[in-house]
Amino acid sequence: MTAINAILMGGVEVLPLVEGGKGISISTGKTSGHWAASGGVGTFSAVNADEHDASGAPIIEVYRGRTRRERHAELVDFAIRGGIHQAREAHELAGGAGRIHANILWEMAGAERVITGVLEGARGLIHGITCGAGMPYRLSDIAAKFGVYYYPIVSSARAFNALWRRAYSKAAALLGGVVYEDPWRAGGHNGLSNSEDPTRPEDPYPRVLALRKLMRSFGLGETPIIMAGGVWWLDEWRDWIGNPELGPIAFQFGTRPLLTRESPISDAWKKKLLTLKEGDVFLNHFSPTGFYSSAVNNGFIQELRERNERQVAYTTEPVGEHVAEYGVGPRRRLVYLTPPDLARAHEWEREGFIEALRTPDNTLIFVTPEKAREITADQIACMGCLSQCRFSNWSEHPPEYSTGKKADPRSFCIQKTLQSIAHERDAPEAVERNLMFSGHNGFRFATDPFYSNGFIPTVKELVARILTGR
Repeated sequence: MTAINAILMGGVEVLPLVEGGKGISISTGKTSGHWAASGGVGTFSAVNADEHDASGAPIIEVYRGRTRRERHAELVDFAIRGGIHQAREAHELAGGAGRIHANILWEMAGAERVITGVLEGARGLIHGITCGAGMPYRLSDIAAKFGVYYYPIVSSARAFNALWRRAYSKAAALLGGVVYEDPWRAGGHNGLSNSEDPTRPEDPYPRVLALRKLMRSFGLGETPIIMAGGVWWLDEWRDWIGNPELGPIAFQFGTRPLLTRESPISDAWKKKLLTLKEGDVFLNHFSPTGFYSSAVNNGFIQELRERNERQVAYTTEPVGEHVAEYGVGPRRRLVYLTPPDLARAHEWEREGFIEALRTPDNTLIFVTPEKAREITADQIACMGCLSQCRFSNWSEHPPEYSTGKKADPRSFCIQKTLQSIAHERDAPEAVERNLMFSGHNGFRFATDPFYSNGFIPTVKELVARILTGR
């Protein structure tokens, strides 16, 4: 086992072990507090975090606003209160050890207002902000306002170059580290660019080395890089540890902390993780954010895959091969399909998928009447959880508060499904009908002897195991 030494991060020495932030309501004050108490960096999610009642049960958010804008304002208030609650719990549990970070997504609704509100309400309790899912240029300004360190999440040297030159160079002293999140291996939302093939994972070493060379050119040779995505045993990264070419390296664990006693996910979810096989985590493009994301290929993802496969292009007038008439909606408004696509549409109808829904790309998808009603209801109930949502066409930007595009029925309400899987602890079927994020190493729970006979460690036991090796 390669020796693991403390690393200077955020102005103090900590173990180079970072808990990856997972929202909604999954990385909590409890998990992050215990991780920090073990000497590492604990991270709670400030993405619509839960507030708890006196008994410790989450207070379920009830939206009373009649419009999206009203519900959006409620969501921001909920998120701030929940984030402050989680920060206080993490601080108490850490007992002064390690570091506590808050994780946000820049593409979440009101990201700047939420993290500002949390930092104001939890002054002195949070040591750093991690942020990805977008290009968070304002992250350094927020960190400087509160005197905390910031940790941008990037998937390439090119992305960090843009952030540094536009904003971060003005607050270099508070740059605590840079998280390199592997876009092929990490769980949750991934930063694949248009030029990168989602089916061809690249070796992370050259990409991280390119990031380090760029950082050195900016005078950041001693600023840690945090490797995220695909990290399981540190033995597998021995060529990275103490490597002068890479400089200071820490490692982020996002998937493994799911399977701990402190983890708030349901027993059904934990059991599901213990049964995953290689390939069960699916890199998909269904997210309403527009980003790729990695999730367990459960019933929820399978329905989305099938929904997207039942798709044909249409025109509003006869054009080229699109000459076959087809009536859409209650009024049976005519569109034109190719004859082969018309035959496919009739076959799907015979299978029960009789509702044709238009997409922004001039295609139709075919779903059951029940699914059509669910999609429509979810779009109407939108509470504006993202800065922009392709599923509902919400945008947080005035005056229209709309993306200007049609709502896309090929996607889903991410707020609804993440809240459901987090809170429906007594419904075992929830793990099949909701989005279940996971890193691509999730299948290793089933083969790692550490988890034999269904063993679930505490956070302290997991950190100790990571430090001592296999």
